[in-house]
Amino acid sequence: MTAHALASPRSFLADLLRRSAAAPTTQVLGIVAFAVLAGLGAQVRIYLWEVPITLQTVAVYSAGLVLGGRNGALAMGLYLAAGLVAPVFAGEAYGLGYLTGSASAGYLLSYPLVAALVGALTARGRTAVGAGRAMAAGMILLFTSGVAWLHVAAGHATWWESIVKGALLFAAWDLAKVWLVAGADAGLRRLAGDA
Repeated sequence: MTAHALASPRSFLADLLRRSAAAPTTQVLGIVAFAVLAGLGAQVRIYLWEVPITLQTVAVYSAGLVLGGRNGALAMGLYLAAGLVAPVFAGEAYGLGYLTGSASAGYLLSYPLVAALVGALTARGRTAVGAGRAMAAGMILLFTSGVAWLHVAAGHATWWESIVKGALLFAAWDLAKVWLVAGADAGLRRLAGDA
């Protein structure tokens, strides 16, 4: 083994997807994979109250973390585009009417922005804590957009009702998802010898 090989850090596989110099095929496969993951995550629904908890946001946060801002946003844009013609949203919903008129449209439409924010905040490298903070910032953006849309679409009497039903009931679950993804990312990096 040469001194150069010892001195240069090994590239973590997920970092290869973030690089703009990555092969176009590699980038496209990453974008498509995370769009598919978002669709699959939407179909995992846990009903504790009227609105289900899904695993969709795991794919949204992870897309920004793994693919970077641009490709993460493209992945979530592809997911939304697929939802115009295929039942990939929660409850097998789809179509322009659902994407622009449902109570959850504010959350859905924020997905590309959330992935872009997470990617931008982790562009200079990341630790588990840094990744968690970036995804928590993405979570705040997601809930802000979602609650604002929900308030209008659902016709809630007060903003507090929209905040409770659209964010507070889900905040602990999404924080758990954020730290699960951050922990998994850090664990995989450690296994790869990149931490």
